[in-house]
Amino acid sequence: MYKAYVFDAYGTVFDVHSVMEKIHQFYPEKGEAISQKWRSNQIHYFLVRQLIQDYRPFTDITRWALLDALSTSGVEVKEEVVSELMEEYQHLSPYEEVASMSEKHPDKTFTIFSNGTTSMLEPLLENNQLSDTFQLLSADDVQVYKPHPEAYAYAQEKLGLNKEDILFFSSNPWDITGAASYGFHTAWVNRKEQKWPELGIEPTYIIDNLINIPQ
Repeated sequence: MYKAYVFDAYGTVFDVHSVMEKIHQFYPEKGEAISQKWRSNQIHYFLVRQLIQDYRPFTDITRWALLDALSTSGVEVKEEVVSELMEEYQHLSPYEEVASMSEKHPDKTFTIFSNGTTSMLEPLLENNQLSDTFQLLSADDVQVYKPHPEAYAYAQEKLGLNKEDILFFSSNPWDITGAASYGFHTAWVNRKEQKWPELGIEPTYIIDNLINIPQ
């Protein structure tokens, strides 16, 4: 039985594309394209910053990713719109089953471990009434992004457990690969029934939601 259940935030617990509705208010018919580009930029940009070993917080990464997503979508970029969309990132919707996780598993302790900063994640949990459900760890505390092994080492140190006692959940294959390479057991949350990429590393489990989590 695992002693710690650790979850990525963006795309795993929270739907990053729930921001699409807000984008539609400013840019009708372009919400989906902008949201998809925003997310892909976000991942690309933090990986680049990691590779060049020049850390910048996830707030900066997310803003840069949004600015470029808007620019390449051919819409007018207004500072007040950028500010509102950045604010919306603190109001992302959790996936449907998340609200009942603590009730369904009262004996489990849940922790979010994210590349997002504490200043982004704490309001997100509060706005969704999930502060009592999840403990919070941020890679920003050590300024090393997942999937670098030092990020997972930080999480393990804070949890105070052996690697094999930790089950790590993510919808992002790059995150699962990093956690598995480090030595955590992993659960890939494959909500869209996608094929696992040929990365030479396999997740311990493949699940399609967070309802029946491995024990």
